[in-house]
Amino acid sequence: MPVADAELRRLLRSCPTPMNEAMRNFLLGIVVTVAFFAVGAAAYLRFGWADVQADVPPSRWEQYWMTSAMHASVRRKAPEVANPFPLTDEMLIDGAHLYASQCALCHGSPGSARPSGGPAPLYPDPPHLPSAGTQYTEAQVYWIAKHGIRRTGMLASGAWNSDRRLWGVAAYIKRMNALPQTVRDRLAKK
Repeated sequence: MPVADAELRRLLRSCPTPMNEAMRNFLLGIVVTVAFFAVGAAAYLRFGWADVQADVPPSRWEQYWMTSAMHASVRRKAPEVANPFPLTDEMLIDGAHLYASQCALCHGSPGSARPSGGPAPLYPDPPHLPSAGTQYTEAQVYWIAKHGIRRTGMLASGAWNSDRRLWGVAAYIKRMNALPQTVRDRLAKK
């Protein structure tokens, strides 16, 4: 009779019970809710309700989600490797010159105050590195300088700068407010 016993169990499982019915309705509710939000998000984007003007500050939720996504992506994609080039005064000075020529316009020059008043030139507002510093590691700064950040105005300068120069600017950015005195003296002369 084991066959009859298995058949009976199969029939009992297929019968609608209040518990099976409740679970089915619960799961159906989850699926419908997810589908509703997915269709709503697609409509929001597809029909142009998302504001894309670069001269208008982003909303709080957009700022939060995009900043969070950017930081998470950099942490995930940028390999944590040591600078392969020896850290010398020359490297920091070269990094300072690259920063002055290619970064300072958006990220500020050492000794300069963050501009106030009027609209920011970019949204999201680029960090003023001399006053705010960076939460990224040197390897992450290198990765950002090399690959850029999509839709922020941060260019992928790895297309025209060597890895050595990019590691130099990364080393400079991480140390710009604590440079050795010899480097500060030499930069002051130029």
